[in-house]
Amino acid sequence: MVILFKTVKLEKECNNKNLLVKRFGARRANLLKRRLNELQAADTLDLLRCLPQARCHELKGNRKGQLSVDLDHPFRLIFEPADNPIPKKKDGGLDWTKVTKIRVIGVEDTHE
Repeated sequence: MVILFKTVKLEKECNNKNLLVKRFGARRANLLKRRLNELQAADTLDLLRCLPQARCHELKGNRKGQLSVDLDHPFRLIFEPADNPIPKKKDGGLDWTKVTKIRVIGVEDTHE
């Protein structure tokens, strides 16, 4: 899968282990790098559903259109499909089997 980033700063942090550790601490940095590697290795977003430890799921409410995967509780890696157009099923829902590009938005506690 192709991974894009919301900002250049976020892209630099995610591609530099020292910057990741400095910003997020060693444990979260390692989990974040693992999740990014899993996303990159997947052909489509649908493959992330097979990783129970990632708990990849669509968000609701004001975060509709975004997805998240677990890091260390309560933090999540937040991203959105970046295919143009965004693949949709006939019922209007996201077609996970056709999402091949994502944009990382950040690392957040979505329960705040």
